[in-house]
Amino acid sequence: MHIEKYQKAFINYLEDFTIDRHPNNLYEPINYILKLGGKRLRPILTLMTSDVFGVDYKIALDAALSIEVFHNFSLVHDDIMDDAPLRRGKTTVHEKWDLNTGILSGDAMLILAYQLFENYEPNTFKALAELFSKTALEVCEGQQYDIDFETRNDVSIEEYLKMIEYKTAVLVGAAMKMGAIIANASKEDQRGIYDFGRYLGIAFQIQDDYLDAFGNPETFGKQVGGDIIENKKTYLYLKAEESLDKDNKAMLHKWFQSQPENPQEKVNSVKQLFVETGAEQATKLAVEFYTNKAFSVLEILDLPDDKKQLLKQFGIGLMTRNT
Repeated sequence: MHIEKYQKAFINYLEDFTIDRHPNNLYEPINYILKLGGKRLRPILTLMTSDVFGVDYKIALDAALSIEVFHNFSLVHDDIMDDAPLRRGKTTVHEKWDLNTGILSGDAMLILAYQLFENYEPNTFKALAELFSKTALEVCEGQQYDIDFETRNDVSIEEYLKMIEYKTAVLVGAAMKMGAIIANASKEDQRGIYDFGRYLGIAFQIQDDYLDAFGNPETFGKQVGGDIIENKKTYLYLKAEESLDKDNKAMLHKWFQSQPENPQEKVNSVKQLFVETGAEQATKLAVEFYTNKAFSVLEILDLPDDKKQLLKQFGIGLMTRNT
């Protein structure tokens, strides 16, 4: 019920933000990507955190919107770099308009994200802007690591975890810390809730890796095995590689250098290797490990038990999802 409350308030606020502005060819693509949907996970976390720390969550709507605008800006530019035709089942911005529009509208979104902090008093503005700048740069670093890994065959689990922390998890942590900043929580609690979100973000991405290969096709919402078809070196892949003998490792590498006519054969063969090596089970255990790390942080937060339980239930919901 709490999640629906935050979600509804955020969607209404987003509707007011995505109004027609000129020049139309700059703002229409921005409104298009922002209205494509998605889980709205990050803005919900900002609102929830401000609420659990004792302020009216509506005060955090501008910060929540900033996080969502930034996240979607990164998606517009990611899609350009990946030459992706679809985003959430719809045509990507650079395909629907053109490459220059995608770049310029993305740039404008980054500026709009910063502009939303101007609605807060100076000390809050400064704290939010400093966190935002640090996080935005880390997201760029994570994206670069991800690009570098595509052409490397020696990526370690440690390097992969750093990549997903920067590319995905720091933005989840920042979303929660923003809520704590707006609620004027103590510095210790701000750091704690950031770590809670960061660990949840790592668990969330590893869970995504798992679901991509072993999720239910009817509920996952994307093509199961998509990462395998695209030769992505996920947590599953790296864990399998760690355990394989020379011949089977060569077979895995061969699959990941190929684009066979029948991709399902590739998906099935690689998934079999994931199961046989124990990579499937290890990936599930990694999700559990980082989720528990997040929950251990809750113990040090200066919050009532019912508020801690609300955060824990949200974490459990994320980790038991099938989409």
